[in-house]
Amino acid sequence: LNSKYSVESEQQCRSWIEEVLGDKLADQEIGMHSFQRCLKDGQVLCRLINKLRNGDDKTGLKINKMNAPFKQMENIEMFLKACGEYGLKPGDLFQTADLYDCQNMSQVIGTIVNLSSRATSNGYDGPTIGVKIADENVREFDEETIAAGKSVLTGQTGWNKGANQSGMNLGNTRHIVD
Repeated sequence: LNSKYSVESEQQCRSWIEEVLGDKLADQEIGMHSFQRCLKDGQVLCRLINKLRNGDDKTGLKINKMNAPFKQMENIEMFLKACGEYGLKPGDLFQTADLYDCQNMSQVIGTIVNLSSRATSNGYDGPTIGVKIADENVREFDEETIAAGKSVLTGQTGWNKGANQSGMNLGNTRHIVD
């Protein structure tokens, strides 16, 4: 998993978090373990989702300030739950241990990038990283257009309205003699 970690992606995430929150992260050293130390207590992440959802980082999730491990993990869990409510899919989220135990920091970065992408579609107009999520584009066609489309070849070799090769004989059958 360490080989999947990208320092460039980390730097993008660091910059984005700092721009959104208006604060520098505590540990400015670049690297997987330094980034993990910045986020491990979950406070920065909770402030980030509060800022994206409510416009400021003070209201929203109640952030635990204690240094007890279970309180830090609780902050991370609250962040992940809030991300789900914000529109991220379960597959986009990291597991608490990925961050807290530094098991899969590339997944943590992926979640942050996905959060930035989702923020733009949820009305956030500040700086972003990642890709823009496409908006729905429903199309309505009349019957004439649909009929005309049925006569166009799809470009797929062998396409012939659902026919298959069942019943075809490709040469002599093999006779097995007892």
